[in-house]
Amino acid sequence: MTRRHWFLPQTPDLLTILRKQATLTTRGMETLVAWAEGDAEAGERLRLLEHEADERKGELRERLTEAFSTPMEPEDLFELSRGIDEVLNSAKNVVGEAEAMETPPDAAIAEMAAEIAAGAKRIEEAFAKFAEDDRAGATALADRAIKEQRRAQHTYRRAMSALIANQDLREVAARRELYRRLARTGDELVRVAERVWYAVLKER
Repeated sequence: MTRRHWFLPQTPDLLTILRKQATLTTRGMETLVAWAEGDAEAGERLRLLEHEADERKGELRERLTEAFSTPMEPEDLFELSRGIDEVLNSAKNVVGEAEAMETPPDAAIAEMAAEIAAGAKRIEEAFAKFAEDDRAGATALADRAIKEQRRAQHTYRRAMSALIANQDLREVAARRELYRRLARTGDELVRVAERVWYAVLKER
């Protein structure tokens, strides 16, 4: 008599992988702050963290194709992972652009980076609430992340206004581009926060 062995499809811990990516994103944004505050070596550390976060994003996508069941909609897991990847990519590009234009960060860039990093931390905490099945906690943290980005937008507008008094057109062009890139990084973070809300609303 031949015995048949039945194997259940895998159920990987997708939220743990997503949280690891979010942790790396937070670390990356904190590294951006260090760079903006004058740490010359932080730019390279940020690039390494972005590469490591890419690996977690790739792992999540691979596991999604194997999963028999998921703790939330696969589309939401995919989009949340994609969103924080965009945030970290955008931060890395700010550093690369500053280096290419030979324009060091200033106080406004440091302030915006700190506000975006605070928002990234709230997103990381929101993902942890998903793992605890605390949807209300996740959306509350998403709201806090959005508020952090409103502060970053205020800083952005103030910094752009201050450029009017600068007579160095090359510096004005370079700083305007860096400010805009940081503002877009904050916009990416807001989209992630809104996706947290969307994922929760779909479950009702």
